[in-house]
Amino acid sequence: MCSAKASVTWSISRLSRRLRALNLSTFKAYRDHIAGNEREVENYINSISTNHTKFFRESHHFDHFGPTVARAFARSARGGTGRMRLWSAGCSSGEEPYTIAAVLKKEIPDIGQHDIRMLATDIDTDIIAKAARAEYPATALEEIPSEYHEYCEPGASKSNVVVSESLRNLIAYRQLNLLGPWPIKGQFDAIFCRNVMIYFDGPTKSKLVERFTQQLRPGGWLYIGHSESLIGSHPGLTLMGRTIYRREA
Repeated sequence: MCSAKASVTWSISRLSRRLRALNLSTFKAYRDHIAGNEREVENYINSISTNHTKFFRESHHFDHFGPTVARAFARSARGGTGRMRLWSAGCSSGEEPYTIAAVLKKEIPDIGQHDIRMLATDIDTDIIAKAARAEYPATALEEIPSEYHEYCEPGASKSNVVVSESLRNLIAYRQLNLLGPWPIKGQFDAIFCRNVMIYFDGPTKSKLVERFTQQLRPGGWLYIGHSESLIGSHPGLTLMGRTIYRREA
């Protein structure tokens, strides 16, 4: 993980490019420009957002999610119609939700007979648009275990691959600021919020975890990043594995 100093330097560099695009010479001039300009606020957020991810990142989460959540659902819903709701909070360019979807497809052979949907959100509208396109460099296949390659198809050029429609259809992408209101109805069976909370201070992080807990159904799962272990007591959550928590029933 980069240092706070490096992160600030990176943000200034990216924001400077925005100033050049607007032909502005100082950050004060940019501050004046952005005031009351909702579209430019969105551009500002997109400029400073950090989006580093890859397929099957922190693979131990998917080693747990596959048998414990997806396969268990398949067993319990066998012969009927089951319902599952998932949330990729801070989905970045889509590798995380598509990885979750691939595991679901592999573990639930009759997935089309069930009501399974995933919400994928991020604060950056540009990165959400990229995620929805579902097109990645062909080198991304190196990150994906071979048994999941069937969910990638040739792209418009030989240098790209596209995630299959069967996975894309499971996911709804939306813009959302985790620190603002959540216009979400119902609870989730699992929430992935990984390597997002590292940018928040302690009180903000604790409040966010509390909100996630309330958004989980009893027995639901919360997966967080490797640098985000929860310190202290978090009522309603039980540590079940490395950065894996479960809401108490």
